[in-house]
Amino acid sequence: MSEQIFRDPRKTFGAAVSAIASEDPRIVILSADSGKSSGFTQFAAEFPERYFELGIMEQGVVGVASGLATTGKIPVFCAIAPFTTARPFEMVRNDVGYMRQNVKIVGRNAGISYSDLGATHHSLEDFAIMRMIPGMTIIAPQDPSEIETAAAAMLAHDGPVYLRIGNDPIPELFEPTPFTIGKARTAREGSDLTIVATGNLTRAALEAAELLSAQGVSAEVIGMPTVWPIDAATLRASAAKTGRVFTVEEHYVVGGLGTIVQEVLSGQPIPVTKLGIPHEYATSGPYMEILAHYGLDANGIAKAVQQ
Repeated sequence: MSEQIFRDPRKTFGAAVSAIASEDPRIVILSADSGKSSGFTQFAAEFPERYFELGIMEQGVVGVASGLATTGKIPVFCAIAPFTTARPFEMVRNDVGYMRQNVKIVGRNAGISYSDLGATHHSLEDFAIMRMIPGMTIIAPQDPSEIETAAAAMLAHDGPVYLRIGNDPIPELFEPTPFTIGKARTAREGSDLTIVATGNLTRAALEAAELLSAQGVSAEVIGMPTVWPIDAATLRASAAKTGRVFTVEEHYVVGGLGTIVQEVLSGQPIPVTKLGIPHEYATSGPYMEILAHYGLDANGIAKAVQQ
């Protein structure tokens, strides 16, 4: 693991997209009263004709994005995660998915990272509902450099993409490498069990593997930045090697990464334990305290494996 340099995921994403957009006039940014928080203040100042502020009307933003895509533009709509997925779901399903539009939807402050604002601002079902849209790609980058490379891959991909990022600053975990949609990353080799993680929680999974190593348990950690379509080949190979799998995600244990992993491994007699948020409205409070409350910090993950 490289030296830990923490960066704001929202600013990192906004800067990455803005840099690419400055060279590609097809890229346009759509905001639902969220552009500044999404890291697009400078882009809006430099390219006002390509920045559309539509106010708090996310359903309409999706419709406008779909319309712009029909003209050859590449629209990027970034806002708080539940308001880009749950609120306008029908429009994403019909205007973007059914019409196969090249629209990029980005959910920031995803999972429980808008922790103090409570369940209305948590996004714990986004993997599940966005996966139900045929042709939708789902990406959850794991560190700042991967946010940058995933943003580039998202913009280069022809088709609808949902990308989710968190809120709190996160450290660099990996050396920067080109992002390939649908490809997992073996972040740590192991032989006793496989931990499959995505997004912000890959860091906690790696820290848990260190704790387990000190207790004589060899954990393989598979980072899964593309939640859908998932890298089934890497997953099956690791599961066959270790014989047991734990999934870790900042999402409900129902319908997300863990469910997808269970589906992929359904033909193999390998137990899968899903670690995530129980299927209930999550509590509110300081972000790291909530993660610990639900056993999604390094100690909680290691404890679950030991049990």
